[in-house]
Amino acid sequence: MRDTVLHYDEKNIFRNEAGHVYGEFSKDYAPDMGLTVCGEFEEGGDFRPEYTFPYFNGAAVSMMQEVDFERHAGEDSYAGACEDPRIGATIIFYLNNMGQYRKATNEKYLDPEPHPIKLSALAREGTVLMPVWQTEKDRRKDADRRQAQYKLIQEARGGDEAAMEALTTKDMEDYSVISKRIQNEDVFSIVDTCFLPYGIECDQYNICGNITACECVKNVYTNESIYQMQLEVCDVSIDACINAERVEGLPAVGRRFRGLVWLQGVVHF
Repeated sequence: MRDTVLHYDEKNIFRNEAGHVYGEFSKDYAPDMGLTVCGEFEEGGDFRPEYTFPYFNGAAVSMMQEVDFERHAGEDSYAGACEDPRIGATIIFYLNNMGQYRKATNEKYLDPEPHPIKLSALAREGTVLMPVWQTEKDRRKDADRRQAQYKLIQEARGGDEAAMEALTTKDMEDYSVISKRIQNEDVFSIVDTCFLPYGIECDQYNICGNITACECVKNVYTNESIYQMQLEVCDVSIDACINAERVEGLPAVGRRFRGLVWLQGVVHF
């Protein structure tokens, strides 16, 4: 914590909702990942740390969506929430750039328009899976099917009753097909990728995604090896990282990664 505050790579100073001067100090200990220390500046100018969190900032923009922000109870940090038809549910993530959000709010240049969002995931455990075998024809068919489903979801959200009925019918058909296949097949030979809430914490998920990029980096402070991966999860790009000792199997492009993750995000204001 002391090293982060004294030798930070980025610093943000802002006023919180109570009008107190807050500081956010961040330092990278591996590419795009490190530790953030947040706290309050006392009247004499001394910095008093209140909490820390590890971060991993994604490299690729995952989506362009409107974001709702909610302050966490007990500390001056925030969660972001947005919806994307590709996931089909509300996505909740821990906001990594809280200082920039507070500045945008204080200076009143935060607008309700869609913002670029970079999602990232810190995995506490994970497993590498082989890909689902598909021909080029199968991949094109799946892509067309997903696009049709996204369109139906958008229309249903707009109040189209025919789209709602079509989605209900499709869900029933999918349930019937999966119920038959699951008797003789493993679930991950049926489901290619998934994005499911996990536990009671709203920003934790069980994900499975195709690995489209992967590299092993070193934490310069602990000298531990960390895998950084770019995943395609339900057609959404999410960067994920995991300690090399906590993953079963060898991550590589073309394989899949399944793990329990803490979802984080950087919103560009």
